[in-house]
Amino acid sequence: MPEFPPVRFGILGAANIARQFTSGLAGSALARVEAVASRGADKAAAFAAECVIPRSHPSYEALLADPEIEAIYIPLPNHLHAEWVLRCLAAGKHVLCEKPFTMTSTEARAAFAAARAAGLCLAEAYPYMSQPQTLRLRELLAEGAIGRVQLATAAFGFAIASPEGAPLVDPANIRLDPKAGGGALRDAGTYAMSLLRLAIGEAPRRARATGRFTQGGVDQTVAATLEFPGGAIAQLTTSLATAAHRHAVVIGERGVIETGYSNHGPIAPSPEAGRISLRIKRGAAGTVPFATEELPAGNGFLAEADSFARMVRQGPEHWNGASEAESIDTVRALEAIDASLHGDGGWVELAA
Repeated sequence: MPEFPPVRFGILGAANIARQFTSGLAGSALARVEAVASRGADKAAAFAAECVIPRSHPSYEALLADPEIEAIYIPLPNHLHAEWVLRCLAAGKHVLCEKPFTMTSTEARAAFAAARAAGLCLAEAYPYMSQPQTLRLRELLAEGAIGRVQLATAAFGFAIASPEGAPLVDPANIRLDPKAGGGALRDAGTYAMSLLRLAIGEAPRRARATGRFTQGGVDQTVAATLEFPGGAIAQLTTSLATAAHRHAVVIGERGVIETGYSNHGPIAPSPEAGRISLRIKRGAAGTVPFATEELPAGNGFLAEADSFARMVRQGPEHWNGASEAESIDTVRALEAIDASLHGDGGWVELAA
């Protein structure tokens, strides 16, 4: 039997990631997708039919007015997140919003303040955070398995542009659209920054960055250095013009942890299906070997939706994703990196 009646989700928009989210939730006993909205009735109906969603709405406003919907999943273009988070909260809906949470830290703080005032749940969607791999990383750091973190690196990238900055996909792809908040930093780079914030446990103090831009004007490849108040230093790299890669290394005074901070586990019939791993070295000496920990894995959308549903039904302590502070600090760090990248490449202090 389910732990409680499933949380009824509506999806705001018919982006490809919404299709993946719906597919992930198909296996959930705790959350289900009940409706989808698009900017046109035909598109919404076609998406609902394709994804076996019971209802469709011809506008976002119509979905927010649907009394049967309790929570909204927002996969809209980056620059629309803040507006629609607030509109969903005003309509009395819980909100699970895709990364990046908002474009600015002012928007992020306003959104969480509105959620608290309304007594509603609000969270940023990072499927990797609900995977056992990342939950184990949090445990190891909390128990001091590698001592105080001194260095961390996080990288994430893939190829939708050539090294010369030409599009390898539809040029209208929102990742390549500067007006929609596109670019590597606020796409794959958001994941990398959130991992660094998780690993070090505090917001950076300042950041500096360099990078290259696509022919359309979005950041294509970014490398950033971040300094933290406690003394740790981190490096972030992200790109839209490289082979697919995703990995992080967290280095403490007494050990090292390596992780792929995966959104999803390998798909069957892969021999690795059903499990992902992290590597840990417990010791400072170079002769100490790494040990590999194998952990269960599955669909990250399912894992995060189940956790979000528990938060809605049972309380905030049941949420295992990004905390309010982590989401706000990640946005603050991205702001500073972006300011350095578009400035002279010098140090930029994080907004208070």
